[in-house]
Amino acid sequence: MSGPEPRTFRTMFISDVHLGSKAAKADFLIDFLRYHDADTIYLVGDIVDGWRLRRSWHWPQSHNDVVQKLLRKARKGASITYIAGNHDEFARQFQGVHFGGIVVADRAIHETADGRRLLVIHGDQFDTVVHNQRWLAYLGDYAYDAAMLVNRVVTKLRHLLGLPYWSFSSWAKVKVKKAVNFIGSFQTVLSDEARRSHVDGVICGHIHHAAIEDYGDVRYINTGDWVESCTAVVEHFDGRMEILTWAHVLPESGKDVLVPVDIASLKGRTAKAA
Repeated sequence: MSGPEPRTFRTMFISDVHLGSKAAKADFLIDFLRYHDADTIYLVGDIVDGWRLRRSWHWPQSHNDVVQKLLRKARKGASITYIAGNHDEFARQFQGVHFGGIVVADRAIHETADGRRLLVIHGDQFDTVVHNQRWLAYLGDYAYDAAMLVNRVVTKLRHLLGLPYWSFSSWAKVKVKKAVNFIGSFQTVLSDEARRSHVDGVICGHIHHAAIEDYGDVRYINTGDWVESCTAVVEHFDGRMEILTWAHVLPESGKDVLVPVDIASLKGRTAKAA
């Protein structure tokens, strides 16, 4: 089974890879980057998981390969901006610094091909738990590790049964009322920040829930993540925005490959074309 044809976009937005954690699906991202390219790439925070690396060092070759893949794209001419998040907040002290062609920033303004101005920000700045109750944020991080452990068990069982990748944690997120309420509040707050910044929309990460939605006159876009849903947002050359999902399938040959799946076909997901 051969892979899909490579695709090139005007802009690509990726967040919440969490390199340095066991939950990071680095192999998925490497394959995604192999078949997708863009003139401009935004890494929208939590690319490296400094919180987990401080607890215990975990950095397999696949995580290094992701870094090398991005640096290679920068060398070939892609403009790459690294927006710092809460898990990689150490990067905020290097704002404006270039590393191998990748520039670090806390936020950026991106102008689309059709003239819209979008605020690009990780979003943790508007999470009150992260900023006002750090101990609770760290406790929640341990709980998230437990959820990821369940996720890995479910993934292995589905693999043995010949079923495609499915995220238990993403499913739970849209079923638990408190999680749904938090997502809704986060989207509203980020949309309000876009209005205060006098832009047409916002592109963020942080909550691991990919979406493209309109909040009045503001377009809210979340890139999702690469530990649960394996999603990225791309801008086509006409300015249209789209969520792409990279899902795991098992072909007849028995060899695993990664192929793109239309996120709109996945139950419980929001995926409108902008």
